[in-house]
Amino acid sequence: MERNAYLEMAAVEERHWWFAGRRRVLAAIIAWLGLKPGASILELGSGTGGNFAMLSQFGHITAVEMNEAARDISRTRLKSADVRAGMLPHELPLEGRKFDLICMFDVLEHVEDDAATLRQLRAHLAPGGCGLITVPAYKALFGPHDVELHHKRRYEYVELRARLLEAGLRVEKLSFANAVLLPLAVAMRWLDRVTNRKQASGAVMPPAPVNALFAMLFGAEAWILPWGNLPFGLSLLAVVTGGD
Repeated sequence: MERNAYLEMAAVEERHWWFAGRRRVLAAIIAWLGLKPGASILELGSGTGGNFAMLSQFGHITAVEMNEAARDISRTRLKSADVRAGMLPHELPLEGRKFDLICMFDVLEHVEDDAATLRQLRAHLAPGGCGLITVPAYKALFGPHDVELHHKRRYEYVELRARLLEAGLRVEKLSFANAVLLPLAVAMRWLDRVTNRKQASGAVMPPAPVNALFAMLFGAEAWILPWGNLPFGLSLLAVVTGGD
C-alpha cells in the first residue's frame, strides 16, 4: 500500500465506529487485568498506531509492524513508543525480551502460520504476563470484506480455543464481542453475496449519527466483558497467560 493509503487508514481509524468501540472495550479489559504501574506492553502488528494512545495509559509501548509507511505514521502518534520493523511469526526484533502484556488486535487472521505466531506470543510473555487477542468470528461470514482486508481466515470459538491451548497458553477468558451489531453484519454479508458485490458493504464510513450510534453500541460491551462473556458476536476476544 502507498503512504497516502495508510494516511487515509489512520484517519478512518480515529473516527470509525468499529475502531472506536473496540478501543473502549479493550481499555476496559486491560484495566480489569490490573497491570503493574509502568508495565511493559508489546503490540504485534501495530499498523498506523491507532491503539497507542489507549495502550499508553497502562504502560510503556513497544510495537512491531511490517510496513514502513505504517511505522512512520505510528511514530508521529506517540513519540515515546518504540516502533520496530518486523514480521510474524519469525522475524521479531525483540532480542529475547519479555512483556507484561502482549496485544494482537485483529492480526492473527492475517498470518499464514497462526500456530507459530501464538507460540511466539507465549515465548515473549513475562512471568505473570497476559496476552490479549482479538480475531473475526464465524467462518460462514467470510466474504468480500475479509478479502479486501487480506484475511486468511475467520475463527470459530472451538477452533481458536484449540489453537491457544496447542501453543501452550492458558485461556483465562474467551468471549464473543460486538454482539448487538451481528444481525446487521449477517444481513450485509448476505447482501454482498446475492448481489455479487466486489467491495464489501461495510467498507464505507457510515453517516455521522449512525457511526456514533454503532460506536456506542459496540463500546457499551466495556461494561460487560471484563466480568462476563457474550454467547455470540462479530469478533472473538481472548485473554491468555503463559500456562506455566
